[in-house]
Amino acid sequence: MNLLDRITVEPGKCGGRPCIRGYRLRVSDVLDLIASGATNAEILEDYPFLEADDITAALR
Repeated sequence: MNLLDRITVEPGKCGGRPCIRGYRLRVSDVLDLIASGATNAEILEDYPFLEADDITAALR
């Protein structure tokens, strides 16, 4: 899977903003967590459906 394929946009979900793999977790939410100092390990622990490549895709 291409990293950027992990980013999805659906008109009726999250106001059409980019999300991670169709989940209701926006790319901006992941970036905000990182900007607040959360580590990848902490994010993955708090959001068990996420994969490490999802975080990498959000950063790209």
